[in-house]
Amino acid sequence: MARTSTGETPFRLAYGTEALISTEVGLASYRVESYDESKNDEALRLQLDLVDEVRAAATQRLARYQDMMAKYYNSKVRHRDFQVGDLVLRKVLGATKDASQEKLAPN
Repeated sequence: MARTSTGETPFRLAYGTEALISTEVGLASYRVESYDESKNDEALRLQLDLVDEVRAAATQRLARYQDMMAKYYNSKVRHRDFQVGDLVLRKVLGATKDASQEKLAPN
């Protein structure tokens, strides 16, 4: 399956060509019916030559997708200003936590 972030399948990014799944071999699809071994070798060589461009385009799409996700996340975060002396709830982790005191225990 093509990933949303890159727009490509991991197989294509690794090997430079699309995979043909076993269930597709048994079905009468365009890819199966138009298969010609002599043309296939030539097409594979051409796709291997273009794999660097495909990877570069996928990298650009991934960066754009990450920027879009960061922008969405940052739009939902509420900004809060804290002053010296404000009381805040802190989570105490690990060995410093006293099990009998719950989350409001002092450090």
